[in-house]
Amino acid sequence: MIEAPPTLMIKASMRRPTKQQIAAFQDVSTGIVVDALYGGGALSRDIAPIGFGRDLNCVAAGPALTADCGAADVLAAFATLKYIRPGDVVVSSFAGHTGCAAGGDGLTGMMRNCGAAGFVTDGPMRDYAGIVKVGLPVWCAGLTPASPHMSGPGAVGTPIQIGGQQIETGDMIVADRDGVVVVPFERLDEVIAGLEKVRAAEKLQDERVAAGMRFPDWVGELLESDRVSIRD
Repeated sequence: MIEAPPTLMIKASMRRPTKQQIAAFQDVSTGIVVDALYGGGALSRDIAPIGFGRDLNCVAAGPALTADCGAADVLAAFATLKYIRPGDVVVSSFAGHTGCAAGGDGLTGMMRNCGAAGFVTDGPMRDYAGIVKVGLPVWCAGLTPASPHMSGPGAVGTPIQIGGQQIETGDMIVADRDGVVVVPFERLDEVIAGLEKVRAAEKLQDERVAAGMRFPDWVGELLESDRVSIRD
């Protein structure tokens, strides 16, 4: 006979980036982070800023605190409230379930009171007006008025699968109006080193476009090479 799982499982030790590592990702766009990850790290576009940034300043960058809720249950998300450290981004796996809400204004309000920088989930949210009033940036899979359960089982601090990515507590979450990106804990220093290179390349291109550039040099070189075939 299979034993019933515990109502909640809490990871005893939760890693966290240094203050310097966290600071390095502030005011950095998701596109630059993805480029520094060589095209990786982006969550599914189904996970979008609530209101698409019209009413909320949907920008956040901080360490992930994970909640493995499972479909239609929010117990683990509420359990994170005890473990949030200022600047954390709570990331809640709802198993992609869209039949009811993965949270509402009450949950996000308490997260804000605990110092969270944002909330990310692959489920929908409810209480849109209340969430806007709370002001915590939220990324989710739409809106629904349907209520979830709060009975478990669930886990806090364990690895989760969400939006096509695996996220562990202590990974960096960078999110803005374009979406959400995860930077694995083990790659933080590598990606931080790459951010300046990407920024410099973006700045150069922006300057050249503003000066009238019609296409990059490499496009012209390709079109004039023997790698292109012109046919009637």
